[in-house]
Amino acid sequence: MTDEITYASATELAARIRKREVSAREVVQAHLDRIEDVNSQVNAVVTVDHAGALAAARDADERLVRGREVGPLHGLPIAFKDTHLTRGMRTTHGSPLFADHVPDEDELLVERVQAAGAIRIGKTNVPEFAAGSHTFNPVFGATRNPYDRSRSAGGSSGGAAAALAAGLQPLADGSDMGGSLRNPASFCNVVGLRPTPGRVPSHPASDPWDTLAVAGPMGRTVADVALLLSVMAGPDPRCPLSLDTPGSAFRAPPAADLRGLRVAWTPDLGGRVPVDPEVTAVLEPQVRVFEELGCRVTEDCPDLDGAEDVFRTRRAQLFAQGLGELLDEHPGALKPSLVWNIEEGRKLTGPDLARATAAHARIHLAATDFFSRYDVLLAPVSQVVPFDAEVEYPRLVAGEEQHTYLDWMRSAYFVTVLGAPALSVPAGFTPGGLPVGLQVVAAPRAELTALRAAHAYEAATGHGLRRPALLHS
Repeated sequence: MTDEITYASATELAARIRKREVSAREVVQAHLDRIEDVNSQVNAVVTVDHAGALAAARDADERLVRGREVGPLHGLPIAFKDTHLTRGMRTTHGSPLFADHVPDEDELLVERVQAAGAIRIGKTNVPEFAAGSHTFNPVFGATRNPYDRSRSAGGSSGGAAAALAAGLQPLADGSDMGGSLRNPASFCNVVGLRPTPGRVPSHPASDPWDTLAVAGPMGRTVADVALLLSVMAGPDPRCPLSLDTPGSAFRAPPAADLRGLRVAWTPDLGGRVPVDPEVTAVLEPQVRVFEELGCRVTEDCPDLDGAEDVFRTRRAQLFAQGLGELLDEHPGALKPSLVWNIEEGRKLTGPDLARATAAHARIHLAATDFFSRYDVLLAPVSQVVPFDAEVEYPRLVAGEEQHTYLDWMRSAYFVTVLGAPALSVPAGFTPGGLPVGLQVVAAPRAELTALRAAHAYEAATGHGLRRPALLHS
């Protein structure tokens, strides 16, 4: 019964709970049992509130008995990312400086998800201050990939992705600056969507005008991701970039007919990034699936010249702005990669920022032109397969040396600069059984197009149905 519940889709579970075919208490208890059984193998969920979750589940069942109106996530358990503020439950950011920090408020995303009926069961692991796409920190240690526990689960939403893959929760929240929703989804054979900036408003936010960092949904299916997006999305007056479209616009499962869809495919972002042959070998055959679905596929890529400077400059600025004071107050308390990124931000000059702004504007115009000719761009999510969990980041990609903890993430963070919705969908496995994701990118604000394309591809291939064999209870 536990496996039947914990690997059911969120959309199916929500419908069954509303019909009272299964109770919220049974669903929550099954996931708590699953966490107890297998979480020690992957270290994905780092805080668990058994009593609080079961009490909330009892209340959820009572609402149904009394015939009260319920939200679209009613009775579904969720563990929130450990960088998202949760009132009354610790939010550590993966840092010893915040190991005992208990916020007195929920951030907007958490508030919306719980208002839709989801039941908070805990928190998922992150890298220290969500920096880097490998989830490890000095508070809780490393999260392991459910498909191969010697490998990374990605990051920074690595705990969330691993928890989904291991059946610890049916939905997950995440955030993405340089690939933090997409890379772990690719590594763990789940779906992760980086929305258009402003689609999922963030509050509180240290820089409400920032377009690099966004929050978004994760799930085991595209329909589940659409369901969670429908709850997360929608305007908020405190968020100057928030988009007016109500979240309900994304709730229905996307249609699957792709005939005539104009698709561009780039195996290496127009020759701008090295990609390991293992990744390319999995992805190349997937392009034919879109042709078989009736799409018109052309090898092409938007003009991303300057994306490196835009991303690195803006990221360094944000790190210096958000973490510089903490570094000064606690020298030696932050990991070296964080210190480096903060110091890079402190070196920036006015002309540096002006140059990045001009390049960003030019890339935006180039993207507008590109997406007037194509509906969807297909690309690798990650340039590598899941790597050794004992190292901070891969030092070589296709034989090319990677000098910093960011270098190997270019296939994700170049796309960040486009300001477009980008989704990672399971695309198959290497001969050694390691997952590989396909990045599906649509025009800015065209989340429904990306969801529709990924949903049809998912239905045609079924790659996301393969479960991690080592984790059966």
